[in-house]
Amino acid sequence: MTLPPLIPFDEIIHLFSEFEHTAFRLETRRGYATDRQGQRFQAFMQGVPPQPEPGHPWNVNVRERSSQGAHFSRIRIIDEPPTDGQRFLMATAAGNVAAGEDIRVLRRSQAQHLDLPDFDLWLFDSRTLVRFHIDDTDTTVGVEVIDEPVQVLAACRARDAAWRCATPTAEVWAQVRSSV
Repeated sequence: MTLPPLIPFDEIIHLFSEFEHTAFRLETRRGYATDRQGQRFQAFMQGVPPQPEPGHPWNVNVRERSSQGAHFSRIRIIDEPPTDGQRFLMATAAGNVAAGEDIRVLRRSQAQHLDLPDFDLWLFDSRTLVRFHIDDTDTTVGVEVIDEPVQVLAACRARDAAWRCATPTAEVWAQVRSSV
């Protein structure tokens, strides 16, 4: 199978400040190389809870865009039990939520039942789909930007189906923390 033309993720960064109404993320991976390589993840693995980063550029943008009426949301698919990478993402979610992002969790068994995509994506204004291509080391090798209506509609339907079944991250994280 031939891969479609991929572009570096950095080339779509402008979409996060240019979308009009909604930016939705679906995270399907058990972990991400960029997280594992970071100091916060290493400290988390040593038992140090990650502190919110309100000044991080992501959180600054979410706050600014949210104040303008834009809406950021995300669903993270997690395993049972969650992997270290998934636990880390749940532990760091509070900072993103405080900035204005609505982050929810969906168990992998539910995601499979809903027949959700098996790839990570961003969906902007229900009309631009950004599909991630991630290798076996959990490294993003590029993205493709898709505006083809059938694929965008499929992503919208997946988002809507998943959202009805997803649970706010804080609720799931409280359960996970108490069981560790």
